[in-house]
Amino acid sequence: MPSFRSGRVAEILAERPGLQRVTVVLDPDPEDGSPGDDGPARAYVLTELIGDVAVGDEVVCNTTAVEWGLGTGGWHVVHWNLSRRSWRRKGPGHIMKLRYTSLQADTGSAEEHLDDLPTGLDDLPVVVCGVHSQVPCVAVALKAVDPSARLVYVMTDGASLPLAFSDLVATLRADGLVDATVTAGHAFGGDLEAVTVASALTLARHQLHADAVVVAMGPGVVGTDTTLGTTAVEVATILDTAAALGGRPVLCLRVSEGDPRERHRGVSHHSRTVLDLVHTPVLVAAHPLLGARGNVTALPVDEPDTPALLAEHGLRVTTMGRGPDEDRAFFQAAGAAGTLAATLLR
Repeated sequence: MPSFRSGRVAEILAERPGLQRVTVVLDPDPEDGSPGDDGPARAYVLTELIGDVAVGDEVVCNTTAVEWGLGTGGWHVVHWNLSRRSWRRKGPGHIMKLRYTSLQADTGSAEEHLDDLPTGLDDLPVVVCGVHSQVPCVAVALKAVDPSARLVYVMTDGASLPLAFSDLVATLRADGLVDATVTAGHAFGGDLEAVTVASALTLARHQLHADAVVVAMGPGVVGTDTTLGTTAVEVATILDTAAALGGRPVLCLRVSEGDPRERHRGVSHHSRTVLDLVHTPVLVAAHPLLGARGNVTALPVDEPDTPALLAEHGLRVTTMGRGPDEDRAFFQAAGAAGTLAATLLR
């Protein structure tokens, strides 16, 4: 069950369109007799859903994730600002996201304002990632090969839903490493909103004029110890969709040499499961640990020094808390997928 605590905003830490990061002094919790936290707690505000807050405002926070100790974020979420009685921001259309929840929002969608788009992707390279931290690796490697290539990020709803939550995407946009964004399904906050991933791909190609697309969920992949109990299995469906629409699907392999969990060492079970589920032939950057598979075309690429490229752009990227020094194989494999996509453009 969710947990909510009230408190007051103590400080505005940072803000950008769609997001504020704040500290909140939480009130005592009558459920457990807690006198309150020792100091201000970190929280973020999704301003597209509830408006902004100011220092001194009384707010209600959803504290569930922090109480469970979940890794991604580690922040409370401001659910409502009690210092205002009402708030309204009219959306651009009638399509709702977060449907049938108390936070459903009329984000609209690009499709409702357009005539039907062509469904063909015209051999568009579509790199599909299983975790969010692969996206900057793909982007820096692709742009290193072809700086003029227009790269569009399609964010799925497999993890966090607000695009504004991703510090990585904000930096990628500011540095010109990602040229535009589309949020699909219940994810929201992109340059364009899309009802489905299939539609998001055609919007990227025909409205945003993408030369290549990278598709991934936002921060916070959901996983269990089971084979299919992870949101990363969405990659198989996306690869099939890209192929059906006439794109060139590229699987970004998840590889690790530093993960303590056996199922993720070498080529992760996430990638191996996707290759068991996908129906269409896919491209991957050749990797010695992958082995031969009937539905895979492994193409050799000049492997980029992905950690150096990330450092060049001031990008600090981690996977499960590990940076390039602790798990170089992860970053190299993701960068190789970006290089492969760039070579397909030639």
